[in-house]
Amino acid sequence: MVNIKKILCAIDFSDMSKKVAEYAKTLAEALKGEIVVLYVAPSLSQYVGFHVPPASIETFVGEIVSGAEKTMEVFIQENFEDMKATGIVRTGYAAEEILDLAKTEDVDLIVMGTHGRKGIDRILFGSVAEKVVKSSDKPVLTIRPE
Repeated sequence: MVNIKKILCAIDFSDMSKKVAEYAKTLAEALKGEIVVLYVAPSLSQYVGFHVPPASIETFVGEIVSGAEKTMEVFIQENFEDMKATGIVRTGYAAEEILDLAKTEDVDLIVMGTHGRKGIDRILFGSVAEKVVKSSDKPVLTIRPE
């Protein structure tokens, strides 16, 4: 029998994140599991060399992470009250960080949203959810926007 005790809930703090959290919470409650909530801030390292001093980029990323950590605390209080839930903020490429955390935390399931991009947007921006689904050795539940 499949044993799901630890769920990784990957969010981006968009309006869709609340819906993703609802699915993760429902599953965790039903299975008596715990939740690890992950937000990945962009590293912006690809902008070094565009006439922006690296120190400015590091300061900006630091401010993003600091703000995200505060937002994470509120998000967990609002969406996972009375549950075992841990919030983690990382910096980097979202798909890579989700996959890495899934391994290091040894989660049993990944729950994440999709933005439902189509056409040229999907070609230009790719799909974090698609990369995670194709590369993960853990099951992935994707939630599409309505």
